[in-house]
Amino acid sequence: MKDCITKNMIREEANRCWMCHAPVCSAACKSGMQPARMLRSLRLENEAGATRHARQMEGCLTCTARACEKACLRGRNGQAVKIHDIFSYLYKQGESSSEQKATDSLPTGKHSLPDLSLDFCGIRCENPFILASSPIAHNYEMCARALDAGWGGICFKTISYYPVEEVSPRFDQVQQGGVPFIGFKNMEQLSEAPIRTNFDILYRLKQHYPDKLIISSIMGRTEEEWTHLAHFSTLAGADIIECNFSCPQMTSEGMGCDVGQNPSLVRSFTAAACRGTHLPVIAKMTPNLTHIVPVARAACEGGATGIAAINTIKSITRIDEEAMTALPVINGKSSVSGYSGKAIRPIALRFIHELASDPIIGQAPLSGIGGIETWRDALDFLLLGCTNLQICTSVMQYGYRIIDDLREGLQLYMQRKGYTNLSQLTGLAVSNIVPPESLDRTTICRPVIDRELCIGCGRCYISCQDGGHQAIVFPPSRRPAIDEAQCVGCLLCSLVCPTGAIRQGERIGKVHS
Repeated sequence: MKDCITKNMIREEANRCWMCHAPVCSAACKSGMQPARMLRSLRLENEAGATRHARQMEGCLTCTARACEKACLRGRNGQAVKIHDIFSYLYKQGESSSEQKATDSLPTGKHSLPDLSLDFCGIRCENPFILASSPIAHNYEMCARALDAGWGGICFKTISYYPVEEVSPRFDQVQQGGVPFIGFKNMEQLSEAPIRTNFDILYRLKQHYPDKLIISSIMGRTEEEWTHLAHFSTLAGADIIECNFSCPQMTSEGMGCDVGQNPSLVRSFTAAACRGTHLPVIAKMTPNLTHIVPVARAACEGGATGIAAINTIKSITRIDEEAMTALPVINGKSSVSGYSGKAIRPIALRFIHELASDPIIGQAPLSGIGGIETWRDALDFLLLGCTNLQICTSVMQYGYRIIDDLREGLQLYMQRKGYTNLSQLTGLAVSNIVPPESLDRTTICRPVIDRELCIGCGRCYISCQDGGHQAIVFPPSRRPAIDEAQCVGCLLCSLVCPTGAIRQGERIGKVHS
């Protein structure tokens, strides 16, 4: 019981870290250790990496000054993060784990971990992680910093002849339990810079970073504009052209997701872009429709090499009770606009699976977008067949530095599983996601309660009573038990248990009365 509570407490404590810039905890350490790096890995679900970093901080074992905690900015208006407790727990975990000891012994050189390079649209990329076309990739300096940090490439903010005037403010977020950026709303449109400036930036980026993937995102209003923008992208040295058929907040009809909902327009505009270039062309799909495959097929019929999905979902996040309009409020008004972040990942994965399962689209390269924040999120898209991953919202929250844990977390997972390169795991989950009528409905898995881990909180009982099948008995001793005659094996109880004390039992045949 103690170990489980400690593990959950450690995770919660690490989530209190603000991941500040130029972290004062690391600066204060007299031994030159990097507690901020350990905390960041834990925040970004890279637990194996966090343990690895803790194991490299042996100088903290004898530290009594705890200068890192005294410097912690959280301590200025509350309680500092308990950095030493987190370190001690992770260090002990690594000490008792044979897998972790093997990871600890790895050299720190370039070839110490599995290879993340792969081909996308026939182009070799050092890793699958690129910046999505958005505010995080809209000028040279930003893109250069990201590429220097280790990102595999960038998809530059959409270039268009359309005159863009942005609103202020233009962002909102959804929180849950004090956790920000569960969902994120933006009213951002296309690049505001002149076309000549944007193509000059693409040219300089490719000149200075020849081994990085440089994608030019474009949006036209007519076939002629699509052709011209593709032609200029080619002259600028881009590797790939992305056709933006998906922006949900354009102020002109016949652009963005208005086009992306119309297979005929997608087909003709893709063909127009292809007429202006010899480069691979990918079509960026909107999720603001019921069926994505017909539109994606239309893009391929127009000449698209690959498909990118998904862009943001049309949304209203919250209503301002004073202004009586949606947030953000712009001079008393607001508008429906794009929703992104972790909240949309399940929807993005559903669309990616539909594309990967289609006999035609499934043969094309897929670029996955939508709610990728950690290496674990990225793995979901890779297992569904993506060979390229575009990220935006998590960078807007945490910065380009998340690339460290995206790469390390994925590499440590691959090492544990015995994969040496990404192609070995790409698409492994596609065939195992089947129609409802193909699922086994003749067996059942009842829950099993671990008495050592159960703390008697009664959360399982409440959920089963009021949201399940009244199959949990909760006596005065506070030791819940399963009523097998009532239990249908839904496993809701295991999802609400705060300590992980309830697990899935052995699968057995159903007994029919």
